[in-house]
Amino acid sequence: MKERMLEDLFHDTLKDIYYAERKILRALPKMARAAQSPDLQGAFEHHRQETQEQIERLQEVFEAIGRNPRGKTCPAIDGIIEEAEEIMDEYKGSKALDAGLISSAQAVEHYEITRYGTLRRWAQELGNSKAEKLLAQTLDEEARTDALLTKIADAGANAEAA
Repeated sequence: MKERMLEDLFHDTLKDIYYAERKILRALPKMARAAQSPDLQGAFEHHRQETQEQIERLQEVFEAIGRNPRGKTCPAIDGIIEEAEEIMDEYKGSKALDAGLISSAQAVEHYEITRYGTLRRWAQELGNSKAEKLLAQTLDEEARTDALLTKIADAGANAEAA
């Protein structure tokens, strides 16, 4: 049996985040429709557009490592999105809905930040500067989205929920 190395782990984790991004892309329009705040709706719409670009960027990373873009089921993102759907159902029409949506969206962002940060470091370790640059770009976008969600929460969503 072939010993598995960092290159294999990189590829497996890349498949994981590719699946996750595609799943997130499908969830964001529903979250945008559920949001009550125009600012939160706008943030979800903007992130949907960014997510589409991030998927395309991931396809470039697959190309950079000589692999075909393919996802692998990610139970973590499935669970986070399932929780978001529960919040949308259980808090529909309540003052706490937007705070709950922000919480769910930040769980997604933190998962993505973890994955992209790790993948970027691994790409660096593997000497793949193209993949590293692409992954760093996405990592920066995810951090900005997380900061925007915090700003929306602090500007009123959390106070409204209280």
